[in-house]
Amino acid sequence: MQAEGLVRTFGGRRAVDSVSFTLHAGDCLALFGPNGAGKTTLLRMLAGLLAPGQGTVRVNGVPVKEGAAARAQVGLVSHASMLYGVLTARENVEFAAKLYGLPDPRGAAMRALELMRVEDRADAPARTLSRGLQQRVSIARAMVHSPRLLLCDEPYTGLDDAGSAALTDALTERREEGAALLLVTHNISEGLALATQAAIMRRGRFVRHEARDLLDVRAYQTQYRELAAMHD
Repeated sequence: MQAEGLVRTFGGRRAVDSVSFTLHAGDCLALFGPNGAGKTTLLRMLAGLLAPGQGTVRVNGVPVKEGAAARAQVGLVSHASMLYGVLTARENVEFAAKLYGLPDPRGAAMRALELMRVEDRADAPARTLSRGLQQRVSIARAMVHSPRLLLCDEPYTGLDDAGSAALTDALTERREEGAALLLVTHNISEGLALATQAAIMRRGRFVRHEARDLLDVRAYQTQYRELAAMHD
C-alpha cells in the first residue's frame, strides 16, 4: 500500500496535511496521536470512503479511487460497530461476504466469527449483543474477505480480555498471511506490540515515523506525551 501526498481540508483547515508512507506485505503501522489529529480522516481516505483533496492511495498498485474492485482489497474496523441491529451476527457478516462476491458467504461468515471467538452468538440479533460482542462481530465483518490492507481505528475499544486476545491473534494471523495493517490506538504498548512501524500524527501531519525496532517503549511513551501536549 502506498499513500502519496494525501491532503484533506475541512472549512479551510487541513485535517490531513501532505501525508505519505508505504506499507509492504506483513507490515503493521501503529499510528498514535491526540484527538483531532486527523487519524480517522486519514483512514477514511485510505479505505476509499473519503476522496482526498490531493494525493493518491494505491493497494497492490491499484488506485483505490478507481472503484469497488480496488476497495475490495481493503477492510476497515471502526470504533463504531455500524451493524444492522435486526440481523443476526452471522447475517451481518454474511451480508458483507456476499457484497464482496465470496463463493461461500455463509461459510466465510462462520469462519470469521470463529476467528473472533463469537461463533456461539452467530444466531443472536446484533441489537441484543453487548458492546464488546458487537465489536467482535464488526471486526469479523471487516476481515471476512481476507483484505490485503486492514485499517483498524481504535479496534480494542469495548473489548474484554478475551475479545482483545482474539483480536490480537486475528491481526497477527493476517500479518503472517501477508496483509498490511494500520492500527490507530492511544495505547502505546498495545500498538507497538504488533507494529513494524510507528508514527505520531499531530495537526494532520506525521511528526514522527520510524521503524519499530528503533524504539524503546518507555521513552516513546514520554516523547509522545510531550508531542501531544505541544501548542503551536
